[in-house]
Amino acid sequence: MFRPHPNLSDEVNRSIVQSEIEGGVFLEGLPPDTVLQIQTQHHSYTATLLGEGSALISGHPQYCPEPVQVVIAGSTWGGSMLKMRFIGRGMNLEFHHPGYSTPIVTSPIKDICEPFAPTRGRRSALRRSHTPELLNDPIRTRKHAD
Repeated sequence: MFRPHPNLSDEVNRSIVQSEIEGGVFLEGLPPDTVLQIQTQHHSYTATLLGEGSALISGHPQYCPEPVQVVIAGSTWGGSMLKMRFIGRGMNLEFHHPGYSTPIVTSPIKDICEPFAPTRGRRSALRRSHTPELLNDPIRTRKHAD
């Protein structure tokens, strides 16, 4: 169970608890070649994990109309605090695109799913609550896109 950190604001502590409730996925818990469908407020992304935070991502008409290799930094609540290598519902996905000097930040993630059944003997790492493990959003960047 999460205990509020005394050095963090109430707003930050609430956001951390909310990310636990909404769910998400830690990238370290997924093998390479896992495919995630990430539905944001504005776009539907497909991310094929390559390992060590790298992924092929597509789904944004300007930044990734075709699959492009990026590094997924994690998810934010729209500010500067980053939940590293985590894709969370209700949060904004942040990734580094080779064609841009600033990170790309999506709109809030609505849903994350693994469209293909897990291979034999492997359970899906996506969870709805108490275990952060999901994704979803349209892209805006620190260069924000609509």
